[in-house]
Amino acid sequence: MKIGFIGVGKLGKESAEVMAEKHDVIGYDINTVSPENFKMVPSIKDACQDRQLIFIAVPTPHHPDYDGRYPTAHLPNKDFNYQIVKDVLTEVNKHVNREQLVVLISTVLPGTIRRDFIDLIPNGRFIYNPYLIAMGTVKWDMVNPEMIIIGTEDGSTTGDAKLLLDFYHTFITEGTRYEIGTWDEAEGIKIFYNTFISTKVALVNMIQDVAEKSGNINVDVITGALERSTQRILGPSYMKAGMGDGGGCHPRDNIALRYMAENLDIGYDLFDAIMNAREKQAKNLADKLVTLAKNAQLPIIILGKAYKPDVDYEDGSTSILTGHFCAEQGIVPEYDQPVPYKAVYLLGHMGKHHDYEFPEGSIVLDPWRSYTAKDESIEVVHYGNTRLQ
Repeated sequence: MKIGFIGVGKLGKESAEVMAEKHDVIGYDINTVSPENFKMVPSIKDACQDRQLIFIAVPTPHHPDYDGRYPTAHLPNKDFNYQIVKDVLTEVNKHVNREQLVVLISTVLPGTIRRDFIDLIPNGRFIYNPYLIAMGTVKWDMVNPEMIIIGTEDGSTTGDAKLLLDFYHTFITEGTRYEIGTWDEAEGIKIFYNTFISTKVALVNMIQDVAEKSGNINVDVITGALERSTQRILGPSYMKAGMGDGGGCHPRDNIALRYMAENLDIGYDLFDAIMNAREKQAKNLADKLVTLAKNAQLPIIILGKAYKPDVDYEDGSTSILTGHFCAEQGIVPEYDQPVPYKAVYLLGHMGKHHDYEFPEGSIVLDPWRSYTAKDESIEVVHYGNTRLQ
């Protein structure tokens, strides 16, 4: 295929060189670049001319103060700077047509493409394709990616997504995983992938600080045990968003660790952030319940009072915590009502209550996104799925 590659910098150069082993590639960059196996052209116009795929890998930088070499906690929160992407898309739009597919690689926050970019490129087709590659291993990562991320307007896996998949099949390792969603979902996969890694690093380094401050602990013994814990820590367990963390151990352990972090004077408290997030997440769910209930003038019933299915143990129950926040807003919920009546129902337990006979006109808030009503009079709200239908 004929490929144009705009942004032949630290990552773009080696990425384009991998493509050039199988395809006709030309590149453009504002700086002087000397690639191994493809030629550079003097303008964006030249990089677009007669190209089937046009990749854009330009930076979305922060101010240098935010690059992490020096403290940033005191600085105001700040989005990426998207001006370079906007300028490039505006220029590319002058030189493409609907026969050409523009592929953006640059990292952006969820919602950015739909809000800020898509109107800049009406003349060409557009797809989002962020890379998971690292400095020092770019070429290996290109051929052996953990996954290929593709974002289309509506999450379609056909058309332009299929074209891009066929392109990657020409040089990547067989059996590579593909994750295809909307632009917004692909934006989220990329940036939360990075943040997931940052969270792991922050946690193990906090264990290191605890070991240093507490004494008689080798951090590698603890992290080694966690690293080998493949049933729940490493693997797909607990990766289904729904109700918050609960039970007799998790919340209370974090509360105790919060005390220890303060007592040891570590200087920061990841456990406090975890507990605050847990409570805020429950409040957000309660806000949704109360809004639905007030709009429909219905009571609230929470199905699943215990902290998980098939137990009667209520310690650490996120259902009760959510109900607390509902009560703060003036609606005291009932729990596990045996005689159903018209109400707003919260499915507190994943996979349970699917055979529950919800009364006509009820509203079901499902944070697990798995319930489908048999009765058309039942309104089902899949909390956490706001994909445009």
